[in-house]
Amino acid sequence: MAAERPEAIAFTFVSQAGEEHDVSWRTLDEASNRVARLLGDHGVDAGATVVTAMPNSVPHVVAMYGAWKAGACVLPLRWDLPEWERQRVLDVAQPRLVIGDWEAVIGAPVLPSAALAAAGYPSRPVPDIVPMPAKAIATSGSTGTPKIIVLRGPGAAEPGAGQGHAGEFLGHHDGQVQLVPAPLYHANGFYILQFGLFGAQRIILMERFVAELAVDLIERHRVNTFAGVTIMLQRMARVPGIEGRDLSSLESVLHGGAPLPEWVARQWIDLVGPAHFFVSYGSSENAGIALANGVEWLEHPGTVGKPFNTVARVLDDSGADLAAGEVGEIFLRWSGQTDSSFEYSGAIAARRTADGFSSLGDLGWLDQDGYLFLADRRTDMIISGGANVYPAEVEAALSEHPDVVDAAVVGLPDPEWGSRVHAIVQLRSEGHAGALPTAEDLRRHCRERLAAYKVPKTVEFTAALPRSAAGKLRRSALGATG
Repeated sequence: MAAERPEAIAFTFVSQAGEEHDVSWRTLDEASNRVARLLGDHGVDAGATVVTAMPNSVPHVVAMYGAWKAGACVLPLRWDLPEWERQRVLDVAQPRLVIGDWEAVIGAPVLPSAALAAAGYPSRPVPDIVPMPAKAIATSGSTGTPKIIVLRGPGAAEPGAGQGHAGEFLGHHDGQVQLVPAPLYHANGFYILQFGLFGAQRIILMERFVAELAVDLIERHRVNTFAGVTIMLQRMARVPGIEGRDLSSLESVLHGGAPLPEWVARQWIDLVGPAHFFVSYGSSENAGIALANGVEWLEHPGTVGKPFNTVARVLDDSGADLAAGEVGEIFLRWSGQTDSSFEYSGAIAARRTADGFSSLGDLGWLDQDGYLFLADRRTDMIISGGANVYPAEVEAALSEHPDVVDAAVVGLPDPEWGSRVHAIVQLRSEGHAGALPTAEDLRRHCRERLAAYKVPKTVEFTAALPRSAAGKLRRSALGATG
């Protein structure tokens, strides 16, 4: 692509302040050639793992492509991990090299990000090496034993066909402009950036998600497609005057990453039209996917999609298949596949059936038409008075209140109930119609929407919830300290 369109823009990096920096295909190609040689001099070769521990930035993207050109497997990690947590992840990953500005790293040399300028290294092409494997992603490092997901298969793609049948379903094509609001250490940012570039799209890469800035970029660059997690779409939907903004360039808006409150889905369907809004269910493990467009969602409100080139099963604790509508553990397998598409580094084994279906720890059900619905993650479920309460359902109800900016629901120890449903809520700075709601106001709001046992028994208010740049909430930490 650098040879075909050397001066065309491959991606535009947008700082949190809104400053833009264009990177051409020629620049990306030549800069990553220099970095590949630099990494080779630091012992990186075929089969090595390279950690990139940097914020979203031009050097981060160049580092990834340089590592791939050296034959390495790239593992992006949060640049702001505390020393104890990052060392636990590195002990599992066993990288050959860490690129970033960490200090006191044990077990791997660190290449400072400033060295990626690679001054003095030639920019001419390097010999072709196809990484095997090419991509890894970290998950659950903050709440349990760190897991490194390694995606099997070669790091090869055909330009213009990088997203396969799922891309066709979403209407992706060469020449589109795609906004990437997620961090590169998260599967959404990491995978979508690469799929987009391999698919000959122009990428708009945000340093950090800011709802108002994301809407501005859609208008300014005539963005055609983007994917966002729940909190991103929710905050964009509440940008003042969003109904009057020009979103006509959007050909697809894809939601994934968590259950989506119905009001958010309906607002986006109103904003872009049902044919241009999509919901999905997938994972960092890439074990399979479900997809549906807005037309299907309106027919099956709340669905996260229908298995797409994927077989889905919902099993009980004994491993037996459950009937439509019954909640159990979700297992997926790509159609026609007998082996899994991923493995975990280290001693952790994936939870699989004998015939190759993988579980990601989520609970849900299939309806009579085969559409998948999520309940919650098994580890997040609250058992209160013997009844199962799914935090995502309560959070969705809270999010409908116009003064609620963000909400988390956890189970706290309770002598009577075993666990009590507890809500932690971030409110707007000013009420939309007067005074801000009290805890009892929010409980009344929930009673109008939920069964009595699901209504939070206690509510606390906070200035902000601890979400990562990917929108991920550390619910277990909230439950431990609430």
